[in-house]
Amino acid sequence: METLLSERLREGLRLRRQPSPCAVVIFGGTGDLARRRLIPDLYNLARKGLLPAAFAVVAFARRPNSDETFREQVRQAVEESPEVPYDAAVWENFAGRITYVQSDYDDLAGYDRLGRHLSDLDGRMGLGGNRLFYLATPPSVYHDIINRLAASRLGVRAPRPGDPGPAEGWARIVIEKPFGSDLQTARDLNWRVGEVFDETQVFRIDHYLGKETVQNLMIFRFGNTIFEPIWTRQYIDHVQITMAESGGIAGRGGYYEEAGVARDMLQNHLLQLLTLVAMEPPAAIEADAVRDEKVKILHAVRPVDPDEVERTVVRGQYGPGAVDGRAVPGYRQEERVDPASVTPTYVAARFEIENWRWAGVPFYLRTGKRLPKRVTELAIQFAVPPLQLFRQVGMDEMEPNVLTLNIQPDEGISLRFAAKVPGQAIRIRAVNMDFNYGTSFGVEEPTAYERLLLDAMIGDRTLFARRDEVELSWALVMPILESWEESRPPDFPNYEAGEWGPEAAKALIERDGRRWRRL
Repeated sequence: METLLSERLREGLRLRRQPSPCAVVIFGGTGDLARRRLIPDLYNLARKGLLPAAFAVVAFARRPNSDETFREQVRQAVEESPEVPYDAAVWENFAGRITYVQSDYDDLAGYDRLGRHLSDLDGRMGLGGNRLFYLATPPSVYHDIINRLAASRLGVRAPRPGDPGPAEGWARIVIEKPFGSDLQTARDLNWRVGEVFDETQVFRIDHYLGKETVQNLMIFRFGNTIFEPIWTRQYIDHVQITMAESGGIAGRGGYYEEAGVARDMLQNHLLQLLTLVAMEPPAAIEADAVRDEKVKILHAVRPVDPDEVERTVVRGQYGPGAVDGRAVPGYRQEERVDPASVTPTYVAARFEIENWRWAGVPFYLRTGKRLPKRVTELAIQFAVPPLQLFRQVGMDEMEPNVLTLNIQPDEGISLRFAAKVPGQAIRIRAVNMDFNYGTSFGVEEPTAYERLLLDAMIGDRTLFARRDEVELSWALVMPILESWEESRPPDFPNYEAGEWGPEAAKALIERDGRRWRRL
């Protein structure tokens, strides 16, 4: 009995997932991502007691700063954060662990200073030589950073004697999307990262995978017996995945002109969600077991024929309009955008998965800027009953059952089904059963970055993309990008801000006798 109890205790401790002592080095420490997300979320992990007693945060950036001025900048960001409660006592303890190293990203001397600084922190704080390098910079400097980490030996697990890196401990690298700008650049980046880091050290981050509902999708499917048996082509009519944004490009005109919506959202977020909906049960909830199944789905997705792109994929660009009752400019009027730009801000696509579970079930994906509301959802629409039993009471067509997983802004799950309205007459109405994370558990939900930062510090790669995942996703998107580059787009702008995209997107799904969900 005592042995069983101790085993359960150890299991409980494992479930707490406390990382080992480490230094988190944030390249691009003065950028928006670091100030608004990464450092506030690290502080929030510390506030919740989820960080180790020995940890440090080192910001590495080009702007001149002292430790004190940088701490004050990020303190203001924490106080202004709508998601992070500010606690002065917790902040004081956390702020004492923040330091700043100023350098250009291609200056090897700066990396030598960083190495000496990390060695000093190891000695003073007992960090064990463990380092998490986070690339929160523009993708254009990824190669510079990786090359300098290699030259300085900071990214190597066991440096040579006399090198500034740790004699022991781990080194990991977190790389933000976009991971490449096309298939070839993704392969090049993978190759260069692989020259410096082992694949087990590489964490390619997609913050959507850190959201509670996305994580719960596997529990929902594989932890219950009532849904998985009907998660097949025999019972599911189609799947819709929507990522709608009411905002515009938020001052990122230079980036968006190069990326566009397919690179920014379709290649990563949307295809990641598709794999989680469609994957087979993994052998275990472990990183490679889960990612193996996701990769199998990407292999099974039918590539878009270049001659079929115009029929199965719709692109759009927003013009002036109104969102939430407020007039907003069109994309071409945004800062740092070409007045004649043909960069798409909206995409809708139809994919099919050629395997025994999903053959014949279309997956409709859509995302866009300046749509009427901000919402991300997965909707699984089931087939209608094979026999209409209620025609005699005027019900010629029943509304289909729909299972909806709301990812943002209100995370939860909803199931729509038919029920009889009370009374003598037979009247049927669709009703919903709703589950909401915020009200059901009464606990503070972690943000997506909190979860993923913690996983990276622990070394859990389950929610991070593997090398082959990234390249397969790009391979699926390349025919679309190449077709768009070769053919003139429709007259842009082709939808007003505040609308649900261009009319062609409605035609895309209505040709199949279906329609987009009203959100």
